[in-house]
Parts: sequence; structure tokens; C-alpha cells
Amino acid sequence: MKYPRLSLAAASLIVVLGAGACSRQTPTGATADAPEQATQAPVPAPPTEAKVGDAMTLSVPTLDGKTFDLAAQRGHWVVVNMWATWCGPCIEEMPELSALDAMNEDVKVIGLDMEDIARADLDAFLEKHPVVYPIAAMDPMRPPAGFGSVQFLPKTWLIDPNGKLARVFAGPVHANMLREEIDKSAKADAVPKA
Repeated sequence: MKYPRLSLAAASLIVVLGAGACSRQTPTGATADAPEQATQAPVPAPPTEAKVGDAMTLSVPTLDGKTFDLAAQRGHWVVVNMWATWCGPCIEEMPELSALDAMNEDVKVIGLDMEDIARADLDAFLEKHPVVYPIAAMDPMRPPAGFGSVQFLPKTWLIDPNGKLARVFAGPVHANMLREEIDKSAKADAVPKA
């Protein structure tokens, strides 16, 4: 896949804008000893992302009118996949995730569409790219608790049968990769602890 090149000016602008967005800047005329009066609403802290071993929660309405509740999936491995219709690698992994869900009774997959898109457009996309697992349309600015901010897609969380985070995958995944991770984790859990 080829990606367009950025001009030096565009790349510099991205760096400058990105640097400003990441740090709190002191307003003109304010000093560290004399902070400026607060005239703007405080910027909310970015959502926190769970760590491996943390208990996860997720309860979201799905496009089929049901609710996907992680607590109801105990006893199953759960794959939570964040994606968007404009993301090429996301689209490429959808058949893999669908096959994983369809061919493994111990695995449940849910897709979280992380974009601002009209419902009709999302439905049309899913008609062209059908999957067997449920999809939930999410506000990219408000990801579910514990799933962190949306900085890149796709991103996939593997949650164990007890509801704890087993692994996070940044970038595309495939069915064999997830199945191997599940089998490896299940073997590790089966080894008696001394």
C-alpha cells in the first residue's frame, strides 16, 4: 500500500500543532508565580487505558438493537476491536475476526466503530463488508472506560474468560495470531502455581 508523502512544510506544521496540543502553555503575560485567572473550562484528562491483568467492563448498545455486556461473556475469551470504515487495515482484518468468532465457541468478538458516521452510511458499509459479530457505533471522543483514547486504528483488546485484560494489540490482527495468544494464555493459566 502506498501512502502520500507530506511536504516539508506540512510535516513541520503537524509537528508544531502536535507539540502545542500535548503541553499546557502559559498564557502571554502570566508567570509561574502569578497564574492567569481561569477563563476557560479545564481540559479533561485523557481517558486512561487498562493494563494487562486489570478487570475490564464494557456495556454498549449494538447496531442490532441489543446490548453487548462484557460481564455476560464470562467463560469466553472476548476480542474487542476498535476500527473505522476509512481504515484500510481495519477492513482487511474484519473477515479474520469474523472467522475467529464463527469457528471458536470459546471466543466472542465485538467491533467498536470509532468514528463520527451517519447510521445509514455505517449500515451500507456493513452490507458490503458483513461480519458475524456485533458492531457498536461509538463516539471517538468518548471511548469506553479502560480503553484509552483513540490515537490510531485498528486496536484490539483480548480479554480472558474471567474478564481481565490479557493483551492489547496495536495494529492489524489475524485469527491465527489471536488463537495462538489465547492458547498460550490458557496453557499458562493451567500450569499449577508453586
